[in-house]
Amino acid sequence: MESVSHAPAGAVAATRRPFWKGPVISRVRGLVNGELTIVDDHGEVVIGTPASDGLAVRLTVHRERLWRRVAFGGLLAATEAYMDGDWDADDLTALARLFARNIDQVSSLDSGLGRFIKPAARIRYAFARNSRRGARRNISAHYDLGNDFFALMLDPTMTYSSGVFEREDATLEEASLAKIDRLCRKLGLTADDHLLEIGSGWGRLAVYAASRFGCRVTTTTISGQQYDVAVARVAAAGLEDRVTVLFSDYRDLTGEFSKLVSVEMIEAVGAEYFEAFFKAAADRLAPGGVMALQAITVADQRFEEARRAADFIKHYVFPGSCIPSVGALTAAAARATDLRLVDLEDFTPHYARTLAAWRENLARNREAVERITDERFRRLWHLYLTYCEGGFHERHTNLVQMTFARPAWRGDINRPPAGTGGR
Repeated sequence: MESVSHAPAGAVAATRRPFWKGPVISRVRGLVNGELTIVDDHGEVVIGTPASDGLAVRLTVHRERLWRRVAFGGLLAATEAYMDGDWDADDLTALARLFARNIDQVSSLDSGLGRFIKPAARIRYAFARNSRRGARRNISAHYDLGNDFFALMLDPTMTYSSGVFEREDATLEEASLAKIDRLCRKLGLTADDHLLEIGSGWGRLAVYAASRFGCRVTTTTISGQQYDVAVARVAAAGLEDRVTVLFSDYRDLTGEFSKLVSVEMIEAVGAEYFEAFFKAAADRLAPGGVMALQAITVADQRFEEARRAADFIKHYVFPGSCIPSVGALTAAAARATDLRLVDLEDFTPHYARTLAAWRENLARNREAVERITDERFRRLWHLYLTYCEGGFHERHTNLVQMTFARPAWRGDINRPPAGTGGR
């Protein structure tokens, strides 16, 4: 459905309607299950159909150049235009939800003239491959933005991954600790274990596991700023005898561990390295060892499309990133290792709530955020957080915890070698 209302006579200067406005709007005219009202100096256009949940968004165009930018640059140009202040929406999360409900229709903005931007964007993405050198560069581009910024966005645990809200009134900090505790219990940690963590973050999981369960922990990161904080946290907790923090790529780890955990690090690995990641993990796990993996995922049916996409997140937020699917992960593990998936739990709604809490933290700490960032950066991160929040609300993206186990014997992964007597 599309309706057009013109501004009253004399209310708008007698200027021509932007040439590229029509072609752009025509590509999203088929929106359904929600309404989008677009307002500019020439009036307003209402696109879409009423949704049963009342989803409706009002988008205001501040600069007419937006139409030309989107016509030639597609969705990436639309996000860049938001960063530059060319448009605003009254509810960016709702806009992300509407676009997630109409992903095929919205993706048509990348067809037509917009298709010319895609090869260049994909070339830039190709140069962001996660080789050892590339991975350090990509991780630094995101995680080394500044600990001060992340401290203003995250809860006191400095946990940059989804929490698990076990109560309706749970705080973000409680949800972060509940997530960590749940992973530790899925691993069955005891004082006899040596846990390997791939992706330290700021060290909270390592400290929690060692202090609460008494195990030894070796944790690794390739973010310089995260490494410094993790080392300091271990020292402050008096756990230097039980926790070792490494500044090492997962491919260069050595030793044998009874348990392994990795929380939302697989998204930074890159699809071409999924098998290498699982092989490195399995090589470090002792027979009978257990691995817990928390991952953001897309549907299997959308994985190839998501892998090839060169969107604004890959371009401006997470260079080299690739959101996997459960099928892509289990297939990579099966091809490269003897790991078996033994448990999977979905926590998708919890990520939408986590992202909303991060946005609220930034809003509450607005003055402090403004002192250490510029407006374009703040608009990028507001768009990034709301885009992700809308995606989890609509299950366009999902959150899972996967548990893998290595067989307690070598050889055939389904039965013990002949002559062992089974159990």
